[in-house]
Amino acid sequence: MGIAESRGHEPAVLVREGGARVRDLAPGLVGVPGLESVLDTPVPAAIKPAAAPAQLRHREFDDSEFWRAIPGYANLSRDAFLDFKFQNKHSVTSVDQLEKVLGSLASPAFIADVRAGMAKAPMNLRLSPYTVSRMDWSDPYADPIRIQFVPVASLQIPDHPRLTLDSLHEQSDAPTPGLTHRYHDKALFLPLDVCPVYCRFCTRSYAIGGDTDTVSKARLKPNSERWKLGIAYLASRPEIEDVVVSGGDAFMLPAAHLETIGNLLLSIPHIRRIRIATKGPAVAPMKILSDHEWTSALLALVARGRREGKEVCLHTHFNNPSEISGITRDAMRLLFSEGVTVRNQAVMIRGVNDSPATMTELVRRLGYMNVHPYYVYQHDMVSQVEDMRTTVATTAEVERHVRGSTAGFNTPTFVVDAPGGGGKRAVHSFDHYDRVTGISVYRSPAVHADEAYLYFDPVDLLPEEGQALWADPARHQPMIDAAVEAAGLSHLKIVSG
Repeated sequence: MGIAESRGHEPAVLVREGGARVRDLAPGLVGVPGLESVLDTPVPAAIKPAAAPAQLRHREFDDSEFWRAIPGYANLSRDAFLDFKFQNKHSVTSVDQLEKVLGSLASPAFIADVRAGMAKAPMNLRLSPYTVSRMDWSDPYADPIRIQFVPVASLQIPDHPRLTLDSLHEQSDAPTPGLTHRYHDKALFLPLDVCPVYCRFCTRSYAIGGDTDTVSKARLKPNSERWKLGIAYLASRPEIEDVVVSGGDAFMLPAAHLETIGNLLLSIPHIRRIRIATKGPAVAPMKILSDHEWTSALLALVARGRREGKEVCLHTHFNNPSEISGITRDAMRLLFSEGVTVRNQAVMIRGVNDSPATMTELVRRLGYMNVHPYYVYQHDMVSQVEDMRTTVATTAEVERHVRGSTAGFNTPTFVVDAPGGGGKRAVHSFDHYDRVTGISVYRSPAVHADEAYLYFDPVDLLPEEGQALWADPARHQPMIDAAVEAAGLSHLKIVSG
């Protein structure tokens, strides 16, 4: 295969001879407006092999009426299923409801397993019909969406000995209920305590949803007086420039409340960035398309922010490519067309996205629909979900594979939210990591310069030697002391949740 050299008044252009024309190699482009002038251009010979179909799977979106595979939704038209009011009204909130909706898709043994799992769960059951429909009920135990939302007793394993309920110490950094001020210029505002679905792994299981058999919740019900206290604090602290409005979930705020809170925050001169945090696009994307009041309220806040030189954006939470459908794509396209920045914060979850192939596909699919992959969190140390956690080593290895697989600005930062209030640390940035004991040591000088923070890998994923050490309570503190000493941080206060 030779090199052809074209000469003329312009500098020579070297072309690797291929011969075939664009219309021959990409017939799908014939008839596409704007490309007529290149269809007959010879295509330079490729220097890399053609992409395998699996490498382009992130561009495929399910536009079928997939919900009809669920007996409880079999007769629903597209318009009925895409109505956000239907999604809210028919959320599955009990095992009995789940059994009824699934009909013959769920075996009695599986339903019994779920009942036993719910008896130990720190979170209530709440599933949107969309979420139920995106699960693979032919193999529910392995399904990545089922793993996130529906507990089964048969797969639960004991909590790590060092686990605490509020491992991130959000309540300790709260000047008033529902407001966390940990970082110098950022604050977390929690106006409500309900969500469109309840994630098993929620780090706010201390407050979100109703009481369960295992957890009595702190209360963050919507309350204008509580909100005013939070807004007053934010207005009084000129260093705060960035506010996350979360919960609970901002998807569940009525449009008027979203507007009220957003406009109050925008009116505070020193606040420059507002992040509206919601799981909604992953579990009920049709709300953006059919709840016109809520979407209009969001767009109005974004537009006001832009006029005033401030950013209002949406932060969402996709963990697996199968959560994303054609409905999701359409919702994200609407937001993108209106100039809304959408970023994603995923959680590394065992069996959900802890392989390089799955995480790479997720990152590429998000980027393809203009959702910026922002963070991937190491799974927090949450009660009764030890089977969902991965090791720091696993997350670090997945990050190595993802980095370089797509553009750098579409590559998420993989972080550990340091237990005890240390904040987000890049997963690789530990001062020491012992793969046998699963203890990693992090510092966060900008948050607390005199503290070091410990994260603990799940015991069942450690080598036999490490599992034996954790089986003996007398060895726990010596292991921790050894890790801190190896990190050279014995002079600091040690925090571990």
